[in-house]
Amino acid sequence: MDSAEYEAKIASRFAAFDQDGSGYIDREDFSGAAAALLAEFGTTARSDKGQALYSGAEAFWQGMAGIADVDGDQRVSRQEFVTGAVKRLRDNPERFAEIARPFLRAAIAVADEDGGGVTPASAERALRVLGVEPEEATRVAAELDVDHDGRIQEGEILSGFAAYYVTPEP
Repeated sequence: MDSAEYEAKIASRFAAFDQDGSGYIDREDFSGAAAALLAEFGTTARSDKGQALYSGAEAFWQGMAGIADVDGDQRVSRQEFVTGAVKRLRDNPERFAEIARPFLRAAIAVADEDGGGVTPASAERALRVLGVEPEEATRVAAELDVDHDGRIQEGEILSGFAAYYVTPEP
């Protein structure tokens, strides 16, 4: 994948973060994503899981802003997102997974309905709530279960997340 194709891929991922369609990624997009996940899985915001998800969303926002909010206006434009991802994350996708880890770990706890790990069906629900197209959500959720044991572990989710957003594979 050449540089232009990679930049186009990253730009297309911008919409998944811009939950409210404002043309910018900001703190509200992250808290909105947390609220949507909690509603989907019937978890209250005041519960331990709810509080962990909101804390994770804030940490994720802070990490994203630290990487991409070049002008310090507390929002990330599409160009800032593309530039931040391309310049700072292409060669180190694990860094992106690390800034997402608190949010993803809390999202896993919310989506793990029986304590045995996230099922592909729960992962698909979560992906749809977060704005992934239904057909893509079905495909991605199935692919996340790398070992085909019917449960998706944190490592599988972090690797899949990093690959989806910042690695140059098609």
